[in-house]
Amino acid sequence: MLEPQSTTLFVLLLVLFAALMAWLIWAKSLVLRILVAFLAFIPAAFFGVVLVNKYYGYYQTWGSALADVTNLGGPAGGPPGTHLGSAQGVTRLLGHGVYLGIARQDGYTLRLDVHGQASHLTRQVYVYLPPQYFQPAYRAYRFPVVELIHGFPGQPQDWISVLDITSTLRQLISRGLARPAVLVMPDANGARGVSLQCLNQLHGPQDATFMAGDIPAYIAHRFRVWQPGRTWGIAGYSEGGFCAANLGLQYGRSFGFAGVLSGYFQPTKNQLGHPERQVSPFGRDRILRLRNTPTHEVLHLPPGAPIPQFWIGAGTLDPADARDAQIFRQLLQLRQPTVVLRLVQGGHTMATWRALVPPMLEWMTRKLASNVLLAQARARRVSHHGARPSPSASPGPRKRPTGRKRT
Repeated sequence: MLEPQSTTLFVLLLVLFAALMAWLIWAKSLVLRILVAFLAFIPAAFFGVVLVNKYYGYYQTWGSALADVTNLGGPAGGPPGTHLGSAQGVTRLLGHGVYLGIARQDGYTLRLDVHGQASHLTRQVYVYLPPQYFQPAYRAYRFPVVELIHGFPGQPQDWISVLDITSTLRQLISRGLARPAVLVMPDANGARGVSLQCLNQLHGPQDATFMAGDIPAYIAHRFRVWQPGRTWGIAGYSEGGFCAANLGLQYGRSFGFAGVLSGYFQPTKNQLGHPERQVSPFGRDRILRLRNTPTHEVLHLPPGAPIPQFWIGAGTLDPADARDAQIFRQLLQLRQPTVVLRLVQGGHTMATWRALVPPMLEWMTRKLASNVLLAQARARRVSHHGARPSPSASPGPRKRPTGRKRT
């Protein structure tokens, strides 16, 4: 009854504030009046905080708020060369921190420090291994992957603590509505107050290279998953939605599916720190900007160029989001007639993305599982003919990417 979104909490705060104000009016002692005024400030300030939280639909429970504020996550991973291909590999790495009985029921979340070999960036990445990763029946199974990009301002653990995506996936799997997949949640910007839009900043951080090249290579090398390709998906909300659209088109051989939740489709300025400032990701290079504008890219890709299948979602209470989603879908349909568009009642808020995450996961994980079956059959055919199996196409952009609505 007293969770951050509850009406009871709002009423209680108002009653408490009113009682303190009445006390302030009737108090005779100056010292007592000062003390009561100070106490009245606390519920008033707290009311403002929870009101903003309710408007944006951010925290649903105090546990998610605490996890976000204290930056809680799973245990950090080990040295860069550690291979986590099996349940036993995870337990050896983390010792008694992993209880297989619990992991086989709920899955397990790792926090890793990933150093990009090509971008030379080092960022935190959260990896959720579903329960099936630890179950004997899946011992020989290589999992598909969904890379999830957060918005700005934001951080990767928002997917877990605010959007509750790990529990949502687990519940969908148990109901037969989704298929097991490894979830990868990288830090898209590297620091609070920095916005890179998953672009390669001209003379700056090479964020696109890290997000679409280094991370997939790292995960594919150390976990029991497929190589980047048709068995990988990418999704994001708000600024992360732009990332999913742009990287999906730029790195069409690395991702089979893309989910865009309230995304935008034209880059704006990046926000850098030390000192804080806004700069163009592309300098004065207009061609480079167009090459990183999804509404332009989709019309100018070479014939036959691979692109992921798209799932687009937005809230109808934000007219700009809904309009942008419909326009991008219309452009995509020139090359991909089966684009999915899902509109729900909501604005540019976490509540909207919580409503969009389940149908997106249902759609994407089922598609990924189908491609896993195709990849397995292809690997068996290649192996049968005596050649080394190649599970999917190697990653890489067709052209050099670089370069908001903020959330």
